Amino acid sequence: MRRLALRTGVRWKISIAIAAVGALVAVALSLVVHNSARVSMLDNAREVQLERLLFAERMYDSTKEPKFGTKVDDPALPHDLRAKMKQGRRATYVQENAHGVPDVWAAVPMGNGAVLSLHNKFADRSATIMKDLDRSLIIGSVSVVFGGCALGVLIGGQLSRRLRRAAGAAARVAQGNTDVRVGESVGGVVRDETDDLARAVDALTDALNERIEAERRVTADIAHELRTPVTGLLTAAELLPPGRPSELVRDRAQALRTLVEDVLEVARLDSASERAELQEIALGEFIERRVALLDPATEVKVVHESWVNTDPRRLERILGNLLANAAKHGRTPVEVTVEGRVVRVRDHGPGFPEALLREGPSRFRTGATDRAGHGHGLGLTIAAGQARVLGARLTFRNAGPEGMTERAEAGGAGGAIAVLWLPEHAPTTTGSFPILKMP
Repeated sequence: MRRLALRTGVRWKISIAIAAVGALVAVALSLVVHNSARVSMLDNAREVQLERLLFAERMYDSTKEPKFGTKVDDPALPHDLRAKMKQGRRATYVQENAHGVPDVWAAVPMGNGAVLSLHNKFADRSATIMKDLDRSLIIGSVSVVFGGCALGVLIGGQLSRRLRRAAGAAARVAQGNTDVRVGESVGGVVRDETDDLARAVDALTDALNERIEAERRVTADIAHELRTPVTGLLTAAELLPPGRPSELVRDRAQALRTLVEDVLEVARLDSASERAELQEIALGEFIERRVALLDPATEVKVVHESWVNTDPRRLERILGNLLANAAKHGRTPVEVTVEGRVVRVRDHGPGFPEALLREGPSRFRTGATDRAGHGHGLGLTIAAGQARVLGARLTFRNAGPEGMTERAEAGGAGGAIAVLWLPEHAPTTTGSFPILKMP
């Protein structure tokens, strides 16, 4: 059972993280500043209240009358403050109210056992200052959160771009373009873990290139060394007296020679040293003439003629391999369609194997459990390699049964389709593509 995964970018993860940390810090600092300011103002109010009460006490000692709003034995005196008076201590007290503005009390015991007290509401000006401070703290906190988001987007965006470039370069390497360097694609002035990843991928690519090149050289050397004895074997087989045994020997010797030549061709294509010899040809007419020679029973349909600049020899090699694959693994009728720069070869057999559709052609893989009579699996590999030399693209897919919708396709029962997409601008003799001058 697949787990539900929420896909998000690094940019937004970093932005959310920075915003969350900023919000926590802003809230914590706001609470500390608010409480500190409130305690400081209340302490100041209590000191002022006590000074007023002491001045009123001196006036009371002279006039025996409470002045400035003081009261003697006020019944509303808070219980905690009354307890302090019983101890003979003067004290102040802040009484919280439901409406939010506290009362500030001050009380002193007198010699006759009475208590002189004074209480007032917390100063309006102080309350206004606290409201302004709270408003400023809220605005500052929101600013910090949005600033953190912006900073996270900036930092995360830079990191995300570098990672995407690295992923894109790695994908091109996986497609066979081993000249790509992930480190160069990442770029940037600031160095971080992305550069470590890029260096690791580049080192891996270099190691794979060395290994592939070593295997290619070994394969080419073995095939080259086999060429001479196989040619001698084929010549000797031609001198054998007529008969069934001689025919078998000649047939197997010819198959071995074909295998050696194909292996040498694959080695040359893998070395990326092959260059196309370009000619301008009418594609439809060329395909018709070559198919008539390769397989006269194949039907050719030219939907739209087009002139292309390509290598006729390599194009014929691609076409021959596709037709040979259709003859070996498919069923008649085999159809070739030319439409502009696109050439389609279709048979009506069981279709291409799933592994080929998923991974592309692979040498010495025929898709058959029995190797006898099914070739050596290099035909499509050579065709794909020759297409790369031409700057073309060779794709493979299966067709659905006739008269059925695409959803109802049953394992490619309608046949295999190979499509060659010739480029609009063919590669030059150096393997590069011409630079077009825009008007």
